Amino acid sequence: MKVLIVDDEAPARQRLQLMLEEMDGIEVIGQAANGREALNLCHTRSPETVLLDIRMPDMDGIEVAMHLQAVDNGQRRPPAVIFITAYGEHALAAFEAQAIDYLLKPIRRERLQQALARAQQLNHAQIQALHQAVEPTRGRSHLCIRHGDRLDLIAVSEIACFQADQKYVSVRHDGGESLIDEPLKELEQEFAQQFVRIHRNALVARQRLIGLIKTQDGGFAARLAGIDTPLEISRRHVAAVRKLLKQFG
Repeated sequence: MKVLIVDDEAPARQRLQLMLEEMDGIEVIGQAANGREALNLCHTRSPETVLLDIRMPDMDGIEVAMHLQAVDNGQRRPPAVIFITAYGEHALAAFEAQAIDYLLKPIRRERLQQALARAQQLNHAQIQALHQAVEPTRGRSHLCIRHGDRLDLIAVSEIACFQADQKYVSVRHDGGESLIDEPLKELEQEFAQQFVRIHRNALVARQRLIGLIKTQDGGFAARLAGIDTPLEISRRHVAAVRKLLKQFG
């Protein structure tokens, strides 16, 4: 079994490495200190199982698992995920309810062997339910996008807008433009605190709104920081955009 270790603490990674090296049939194919490294290693080295710490800065383990399932879906089977956690009893009940294996810190060798023996792939519903139970008010911090053989992670804070483009959604961000296969409605629900709808086909970052302009046909368009071309605002959303601009002062 090819195993990837993911934990932001080097001593914790080393302890797991030493335990795994003493087990027959286990090959450690790498270590990752954060979510970005984990996703890249999963993409390039294809581990069968990931030992995944939950509490990591920038991108936690549950979000990493969400990206693994989404990116590999339809392409290949995502790796089995065994969460490593120091969460309390309430959160552990959420893990057990979803039939997801986890290792409670400090990790014991016998428990690690048991978890590896029954490692199974997570499905989308399990990950979503766990995410809502453990972090009920927080959406993803990044979007993970495949470009051929490369994975790109785009911080949500760097996204100016989402625009529906036939069957895809265009993501305009500080690094350029990317396409994702996610419904605009679901993005609106997940990122309701950061983005506001201005048109049936567009969501814009609240913090990027810098003004309104009147268009030649008597309508309005939104000016966004980092975007040269103003985006059309449908009449039903003009009042909400005006109110946001007044709040920003």
